[in-house]
Amino acid sequence: MRRVIAKGDTRRFMSNSDKDRRYINLGLRIVGEFGAIIAVPVVLLAMLGKYLDDRHGTEPWLLIAGFIIAFTLSGLSIYSRAKRFRDEYIAIDPESFAGPSEDKDIEEAPSEE
Repeated sequence: MRRVIAKGDTRRFMSNSDKDRRYINLGLRIVGEFGAIIAVPVVLLAMLGKYLDDRHGTEPWLLIAGFIIAFTLSGLSIYSRAKRFRDEYIAIDPESFAGPSEDKDIEEAPSEE
């Protein structure tokens, strides 16, 4: 299904199915990347913390420190990636995210004097 565009309109339109496919692909990328961003640091730093705890007899403090570091790194990475994904999401259909149209006149309420 294609949108009808007025003569002289230079905006590009794609079919709804193309947009839907791009939204689905973006959603799957978000799920995959966020999952990896959370899981990989937690697993690696927890293993490292456990190993160092066993080696130095500091159980469970280095394991807890590993979790805290992993949480911090994951949070920062997710924040930066979420901003990029927001831009990609908007780029799929920029018109649906445009602000108020400048063509419309805004009526002011009559003042009570």
